[in-house]
Amino acid sequence: MKHVRHFTPSLFLNLVHVCLVQANYAPYFFDNGARSTNGNMALLSLSEDTPVGTHVYTLNGTDPEGDPVTYGLAYEAGSRRYFSVDKNLGNVTLIEELDREKEDEIEVIVSISDGLSTVSEKVRILVMDANDESPEFINTPYIVQVPENAPSGSSIFKIEAVDKDTGSGGSITYFLQNIHANKFTIDRHSGVLRIKTGVTLDYEKSRTHFVIVVAKDGGGKLRGDNKVFSATTTVTVNVEDVQDTPPMFIGTPYYGYVYEDTLAGSEVLTVVALDGDRGKPNSIHYCIVNGSEGSFEINNTTGAISVIKSPNQLKKEVYELKVQASEVSPEGDISVYAFAMVTIRVVDLNNHPPTFYGENGPQNRFELTMYEHPPEGEILRGLKITVNDSDQGANAKFNLRLVGPGGIFRVVPQTVLNEAQVTIIVENSAAIDYEKFKVLTFKLLAIEVNTPEKFSSTADVVIRLLDTNDNVPKFSSDYYIARIPENSPGGSNVVAVTATDPDSGLWGEVKYSIYGTGADLFLIHPSTGIIYTQPWAVLDAEVNSKYNFYVKAEDADGKYSLAEVFITVLDVNDHSPEFNENIQEKTMIIGSPVKIEAIDQDAEEPNNIVDYSIMQADPANVFDIDQSTGEIKLKSYIRSLDIIHNITKNKDCIWSLVVQAKDRGSPSFSTTAVLKIDITEETLHKGPMAAFLMQTKDNPMKALGVLAGVMGIMVLITIMISTAMFWRNKRSNKVMPVRRIIKKRQTPQSRMVRMEWLKFKRPSNAAEKFVVEDDAKSLHNENSNNNVQVVPVPPTAPLPPPPPTLGPKGEALGCRVPTVSGSLTPKFINKQLKKRGHGSAHNALVSELKMKFEKRNAAIGEPHI
Repeated sequence: MKHVRHFTPSLFLNLVHVCLVQANYAPYFFDNGARSTNGNMALLSLSEDTPVGTHVYTLNGTDPEGDPVTYGLAYEAGSRRYFSVDKNLGNVTLIEELDREKEDEIEVIVSISDGLSTVSEKVRILVMDANDESPEFINTPYIVQVPENAPSGSSIFKIEAVDKDTGSGGSITYFLQNIHANKFTIDRHSGVLRIKTGVTLDYEKSRTHFVIVVAKDGGGKLRGDNKVFSATTTVTVNVEDVQDTPPMFIGTPYYGYVYEDTLAGSEVLTVVALDGDRGKPNSIHYCIVNGSEGSFEINNTTGAISVIKSPNQLKKEVYELKVQASEVSPEGDISVYAFAMVTIRVVDLNNHPPTFYGENGPQNRFELTMYEHPPEGEILRGLKITVNDSDQGANAKFNLRLVGPGGIFRVVPQTVLNEAQVTIIVENSAAIDYEKFKVLTFKLLAIEVNTPEKFSSTADVVIRLLDTNDNVPKFSSDYYIARIPENSPGGSNVVAVTATDPDSGLWGEVKYSIYGTGADLFLIHPSTGIIYTQPWAVLDAEVNSKYNFYVKAEDADGKYSLAEVFITVLDVNDHSPEFNENIQEKTMIIGSPVKIEAIDQDAEEPNNIVDYSIMQADPANVFDIDQSTGEIKLKSYIRSLDIIHNITKNKDCIWSLVVQAKDRGSPSFSTTAVLKIDITEETLHKGPMAAFLMQTKDNPMKALGVLAGVMGIMVLITIMISTAMFWRNKRSNKVMPVRRIIKKRQTPQSRMVRMEWLKFKRPSNAAEKFVVEDDAKSLHNENSNNNVQVVPVPPTAPLPPPPPTLGPKGEALGCRVPTVSGSLTPKFINKQLKKRGHGSAHNALVSELKMKFEKRNAAIGEPHI
């Protein structure tokens, strides 16, 4: 029993093990059909242009027990490995480039394993074609020999090319490049090369033709694109010569010469002919057909022509020989032939050069004296020149030419045979100029034309020129510009002009003169050309600063030229500023400026630029003046009359200022004047006349118009009164005292007119009149230019009746401001007043009437003066 128990478990284990071993089944691949991408790779086909690295297939199988499987690839010994596999996933990758033309089938052993069992299968993978090959010509190079008489359209060669591809990529068609320029055509399928229909070959025109043939495949896919490949080759067609062209003479036309010392039997020249068929040429036979006249013979083989007579026996100067060249075949038959003409001249020896002759025999120097600038086409008759060559025929032919300055003369004739009279003709008259060349020297050259020796001779031609007056004096410039200060004294040099005349003697001497409207103040030295001012001339830039006139340079024959002279008179500071007429008294409204103005009569800046300043004021520090414009205004802190009353205790706000006008010249001049300024705040409450004057203070022309009207009325009243008094005196026969009319001396400045009589006395704070001292004392300005005018004493007028009393006698009528003694009375710049006569009785009456008004106003407004 114990033995049975021990045996039973062991037997049971063995039985279980046997059962387990028998239950392990082998793995297997799945079946795959056409175009399957997974399985055992059977029936797989790949294009040869598949890129390396492409996933081309997936090995796929299973194990009956469900165990995991692995895959493998193996190759036979010596085979190239094209694929690799992922053993777990079964992905097959291309690792080597395919080439169908080298290997169109690949054998691969694929395997599947479950770890215990491995199943292997051998499969074939087909490599499919891609169009990756180009056509290739076989049996190259192609060299074809074709006789030139081959008929058109005949086949001459078959060209063959192959393409390793299959299908359309392996099919080939042929064609020619430059088909229109070719003499050949090709069959596009067979590659047979033919002579083009209607075309023949010609060995003599072209011995070799190069035909470019193109072979092109039918195209196909390559890496997804449609590709077409082609190849080219050159077919060399050598044309073989055929006897079909006559002989040809080389080096025609033929010329020969027999000279006077040639010996009989000497060779004159050789003619050469060649067979036109250069591929297989025949020999040439020569003969003289006619023209020899028994004087010449030819070598039948070499073509050498010889003279068989001595030259003195030859009766003609020119012989024309007709020579025949014939082809001789290898059999000795004469076939085709050609003709050529040979010209043979009998000539003398060239043993004499050309020679020049004068009136007394051979001469090699000829001289002539003539005036410059002869007419063009004129013959130099003073030259007697003959030229001669003693040879005969062509040896006596020579050319003549002048060697020297070109284009001046020409020689006639230019070609001479044996002998001629030489004539020299003027061709360029302008170039025959005494001022350029005193002597013209030429070489007269005679040189043979058609001789190998080219004998020549020369003669000197010397032409001495005589001067004529052919030049006009010429200024160094077309215009001259000069500047001269206005204070230059008379006789000052201005500018020097220069003109030259290249003629000789008296014709080259130049005389200067000036003329024109601007030349009155100037003179010119007739020989040196120095222009200077007249001794009495006074230049004034303010009157005229520009002068313009002409200067003439003239030679002895009256030939002349002109230049223009421009003279600018430079301004000098010689005028002082002058104040205008309304400088004496100004009315200033607080807040508005008053303006003074001075004029400087200088012509240019800075001499006529005026700067203004206040020289003296009392009280000081009340007014400011604009240096450039002359505007005077109160200090900025003065805004009312109350402020002014605080500055001064005087109730009347009238100040006198000493103002200066100074120019910017060097040296500088200045003028001073006393200005009274009446300061007011308003004008509306004043009387009508005062308001009018205040309103017209900046418009003096308006006031001047009113003045002119009043003066006209007063003149009429005066004339009427004078007429009445005249008739009364005439009736009463009484002698009345004659009024004294003082005539003022005529001066270049405007007459001084006092304007105070237009000012009307205001009830309270009217300004005092501008006091002017009439004595001989005058105020000198700071530059001591004595530019001070003294006011002449006006004629005395009768006093008007005493005015009515307007206030207490002891009352002060305004604050007086000290003035500069002898200050300048401003000039009254009025062109109309300048034009009037100062001495007429009419002006005297007007002046008297003005004085009446002045006295009356003085009596009313200024009783203390």
